[in-house]
Amino acid sequence: MCWIKDEETRLLAKIDFFILSFCCVTYFFNYLDRSNLTNAYVSGMEEELAFEGNQFNVINTVFTVGYIIGQVPSNLALTYLPPRFFFPAMILLWGSLTMVTAAVHSPQGIMAIRFFLGLAEASTFAGTHYILGSWYTERELGKRSGIFTASGLAGTMFGGFIQTGIHSSLHGTAGLSGWRWLFIIDGLITFPIAIYGLLLFPDTPTTTRAPYLSASERALAVSRLPMANAERARLDRTFFKQLFTTWYWWGFVILWVIAGETESFSSNSLLALYMKAHPTKHYSVTQLNNYPTGVPAVGIVSTLFWATLTDLVGGKRYLVGYFIGITGTVTAALILARFDSPSVVFGAYYWAGAVYACQATFFAWCNDAMRTQDSRKRSVVIASMNMGNNAVNAWWSILFYSADMAPRFTRGMWAMIGCSLALALWTTAVLAKTVRADKADLRTQVPDPPLGVVREIGKSN
Repeated sequence: MCWIKDEETRLLAKIDFFILSFCCVTYFFNYLDRSNLTNAYVSGMEEELAFEGNQFNVINTVFTVGYIIGQVPSNLALTYLPPRFFFPAMILLWGSLTMVTAAVHSPQGIMAIRFFLGLAEASTFAGTHYILGSWYTERELGKRSGIFTASGLAGTMFGGFIQTGIHSSLHGTAGLSGWRWLFIIDGLITFPIAIYGLLLFPDTPTTTRAPYLSASERALAVSRLPMANAERARLDRTFFKQLFTTWYWWGFVILWVIAGETESFSSNSLLALYMKAHPTKHYSVTQLNNYPTGVPAVGIVSTLFWATLTDLVGGKRYLVGYFIGITGTVTAALILARFDSPSVVFGAYYWAGAVYACQATFFAWCNDAMRTQDSRKRSVVIASMNMGNNAVNAWWSILFYSADMAPRFTRGMWAMIGCSLALALWTTAVLAKTVRADKADLRTQVPDPPLGVVREIGKSN
């Protein structure tokens, strides 16, 4: 059977390259396009377009609304349309909208554009996790989900440097402000990515026509995962009734809502706000920009570590829930108790960045748990996880991490402790459900067809 192992190794190498290269680069520039508004705002857009009051915050809210609305429709679209067409189409759409932003003359124009930008960008994150769950086994998925998630964190780390370079080098060229060039360049970058995906993205194992996969490799890709993974239920009232009456939707959506709010402790730039508003210590502009980058750096390391570890131990994703429960509780308690010690506060904020690990592992956990469910239900649950988290995030940061609460964020510290404890409890509940579901699946499982039969199916396709 050594030849099967060798063929599987070649298959993994191919799909790793073409899926991860496309999805990671897309996600990196997805984050770049999201963050460019802030960079443009502080680089002259505020004055040139005469922003007033909280219009900037309203624009961000409008984007979030579009992003939330687009989650489920985008993932469902992936079960109807070939991903190699749908992903590039969405990339071209949000790239074009980004470029159009360079021509606006009022905050209201940006509001309209950002709403549709949110709709288009909704396809990337949840859609990629759906695709990853379609190709990879329980012992492979965590690491790939981690690499994908880390690419977004890398965009958070380096996006500011890239955008500052664009602004400073092109400001005044062809009579355009630097912030307008920022949107033009960010949009143009996405076009080659879309073309790459259109030509080489492999779709899903049962539908792939990728030229670099042989017939036997396509058959092997199908045989590696449960056949139910490829089934697609009819989209009707019965579908949604079954979806909302199973534990999968409620269990994983609530899990990610809670986990996402532990992550918001770091994603709301609390360390930078703490430094900016410190009552006695003054930090330079360089320090304000550089020191907080350690938080996503810790997040990248933690994400890759836990994603790889949970693969090695057979997909025990729940371990991350307990790790975050401890991390969130201890780091928030340290900041509350030792606020007068900058070294303790810095250490706690850096350590708290480790909670980013939940993003990759919990979406991998959902994919693992729903392997025997039809793919359309799995796509909706994954999209609903992200939708629920963003719906709560829309008001959570204002309530607990508003800038005027700096530097202590006392309310936010207690919220972090509460979420961390709730996450540990809910992780236990989801774990109990998955164990019970796995036992039920074993009792009703139909043996997979022999590999030779699957190969003949692959040849006939």
